[in-house]
Amino acid sequence: MASIKRIIKGDTVKLISGANKGMTGKVLKVLTKKNAVLVEGVGTKHRNVKPSQLNPRGGHKDIHVPTSLHKVALVVDEKTGKTSRVGLVKNADGTTTRVARQNKDKEIK
Repeated sequence: MASIKRIIKGDTVKLISGANKGMTGKVLKVLTKKNAVLVEGVGTKHRNVKPSQLNPRGGHKDIHVPTSLHKVALVVDEKTGKTSRVGLVKNADGTTTRVARQNKDKEIK
């Protein structure tokens, strides 16, 4: 049984701290063991590549660096960019749903 997470793939998040503070992007992947997320357009770096038989000239390639989960907040209203903390609420039938705390526990679709 898969447990429900606060931030999932496809969510729009806003960075609330760090060098890229204020940027928004879509979550590409959630790394649960590292407590990090890959955000589209945020955290791209260059990595040098040694020459090999497949790539005799070597060079560099762009890689995606994960962003820590505590540095992102879920965007609730995309027009205004308003963010919210995410809570988990258990329903009467036993299922768990995500709710936005700043929107008076409104369910997140």
